Amino acid sequence: MALRALHTANRRAFALGRRNFSEKICMVGSGNFGSALVRILGRNALRHDIFDNEVKMYVHEEMIDGKKLTDIINETNENVKYLKGAKFTPNVVADPDISSAVAGATMICFCLPHQFLKPMVPKIKASAAPGVKCLSAIKGIDFDDKGIVLISDIIRKELKADCSVLMGANVANDMASDAFCETTIGYKDPKNGELFKLAYDDFSLKVGTVQDTVGVELCGALKNIVAIGAGFVDGLGYGGNTKAAIIRIGLKEMVKFCKTFYPNDGISDDTFLESCGVADLITTCYGGRNRKCAEAFAAAGKSKSLETIEAELLGGQKLQGTLTAKEVNHILKMKGMEKDFPFFTTVYKISYEDTPLEAITTTPY
Repeated sequence: MALRALHTANRRAFALGRRNFSEKICMVGSGNFGSALVRILGRNALRHDIFDNEVKMYVHEEMIDGKKLTDIINETNENVKYLKGAKFTPNVVADPDISSAVAGATMICFCLPHQFLKPMVPKIKASAAPGVKCLSAIKGIDFDDKGIVLISDIIRKELKADCSVLMGANVANDMASDAFCETTIGYKDPKNGELFKLAYDDFSLKVGTVQDTVGVELCGALKNIVAIGAGFVDGLGYGGNTKAAIIRIGLKEMVKFCKTFYPNDGISDDTFLESCGVADLITTCYGGRNRKCAEAFAAAGKSKSLETIEAELLGGQKLQGTLTAKEVNHILKMKGMEKDFPFFTTVYKISYEDTPLEAITTTPY
């Protein structure tokens, strides 16, 4: 009801020519998933009066065949490097300057490797609109000397902003073809959850909402560790039965991790049955970059490093699953809990230590 009233107020404001009431959206990040999401944001900005027509997208500048990537995007309405063949609506504008991209933004969506987030924060804070509303589609976690740090909490703390979370069974290349899929938005503030749902819900993307940012975010991060394990199984040629077992074992550890480290944060069991939970886990273990690279790593018998495979197969994208496995292992080791999470520990040790690939099935789970 609150969003409906806000929408009505904005329609009246537009009728009076007062454009300052519209929500101005910016996407920070332009990889394949960020590009897939901004296609939808661009369409919905044109559909709903509540949004300003222009959607900015911050793009880390690169040269493609002697030409700036941002110029190519703005001239062709296509991210030719990270989402080739998928057209944006012309109201999506690429900007290589973070301050300019977020200037006046009232809604900022983040979709980039989380290690790049913190250096941008001061400029974002200085340029975004007061009271900016944020949404994180960043699939990873961080840590400090006290333990786990959620990316959404970094955004809340550094920008003094409410932050929703978007995670789901959303392989970007499928989304680029407008194949039907679902996603989940976890929110703290119901009004902002509904506003971001309006920004993303589309004929090809159906958005479910839950008041559980922690559960949604952890599912999005932890499922990438399971996908690495599934990729090892594929590379070893073990077949569907084994892969199904690994997915089940991985899901159990995801739930256990959430309940162990966030027992008082209202994580709902139902969240694991949303798109961000079991659906995302399934699609990531059968497609996506983490499974793909882990399969190549296993098929090569660990003769190539994951960093080399990442460079060869991902064309500049980053492999999140192994980084998350390393961060999770850091926490488990700090707490003396590696034995309590044998699957997560085994994925880490295969990826970074001398543990043989076969341990993915021989470890007692």
